[in-house]
Amino acid sequence: MASRIGRQGGWVGLIMMLLALAIVAWLARDALRAYGLLPSPATVTTKAGSPGERAHARAAVDATDPTSATVAPQSAIERARGVEETIRQQAEQQAKQVEGMSR
Repeated sequence: MASRIGRQGGWVGLIMMLLALAIVAWLARDALRAYGLLPSPATVTTKAGSPGERAHARAAVDATDPTSATVAPQSAIERARGVEETIRQQAEQQAKQVEGMSR
């Protein structure tokens, strides 16, 4: 009996390694989403309700005006470029203010 249990040790170790790998993958996915490197899940789901309610929900989402607000950049690099541009514009505005005060 003890010899059979000893032979099964490899399977138990393999299952434990797969479980650990699944946990690490789950945590990495959440971390990558937090850093903006993976897209976040859709904020509006239309699975619940009758077909009429789903169509109404889709129409409400489609009715939003995309020109009313600036679209947020998806990747971290695009966000960094946006911050750089904002800082550059603020520096130019301050330079104009200083020129205006010195005159």
